[in-house]
Amino acid sequence: MDSGSRERRLTVTERTRHRRLRRQGSLDRDRLDAILAAGFVCHLGVTVDGNQLVVPTVYGSDGDTLYFHGSVASRSLVASPTATVCVTVTHVDGLVLARSVFEHGVNYRSAMIFGTPRPVTDPEEKLAGLRRLTEQAAPGQWDYARRPDARELAATALLALSLDEASVKIRTGAPDDGDSEDARLGLWAGVLPLRTTWGELESDPLLPEGVEAPGHLTKRVGCRAN
Repeated sequence: MDSGSRERRLTVTERTRHRRLRRQGSLDRDRLDAILAAGFVCHLGVTVDGNQLVVPTVYGSDGDTLYFHGSVASRSLVASPTATVCVTVTHVDGLVLARSVFEHGVNYRSAMIFGTPRPVTDPEEKLAGLRRLTEQAAPGQWDYARRPDARELAATALLALSLDEASVKIRTGAPDDGDSEDARLGLWAGVLPLRTTWGELESDPLLPEGVEAPGHLTKRVGCRAN
């Protein structure tokens, strides 16, 4: 393994160590980047007022930092500025249908990121972070739509989380019972793939006549979403 490969490997910590289904775990940093690049919605696990919450929110990554909306988490950080959160991103690629229900499973790509987020207060970084969120969800939209003004920036809670501590798991392929006693049952087994694609654009009913959708959106119609 060369030095470049070592630099692209995830660091193993007590929180990221693969304890179950280890063969599905990966230390390849490129896989983490690919999982994050394929989506724009994450789930944020945080403790607020003594209650554990898992909150869906949008995110954007620059390769080193994960930026995400976090008004709920911001409240918790005021009370516990060193509190740790867990952010997860999961893509489901198909159902793994075996000969026995016990062996059924899911093909997926998943990442978990741990750490203490920091509120983004610098206006320039906040603007850059919000651009990451926007471009991750809809590439080209940042330069097309009106950008946030100073009042809107001040009203937006944006958090930044380092990608230094992350765990990746991926499952691909067929069921695991093809060479078991159940193989003699004569039942079909295999994978039912799941493909998510972008649908036809739906214009705002109040849109004035003659306003056409921009090319960066129309070209995504029919394309795979993740």
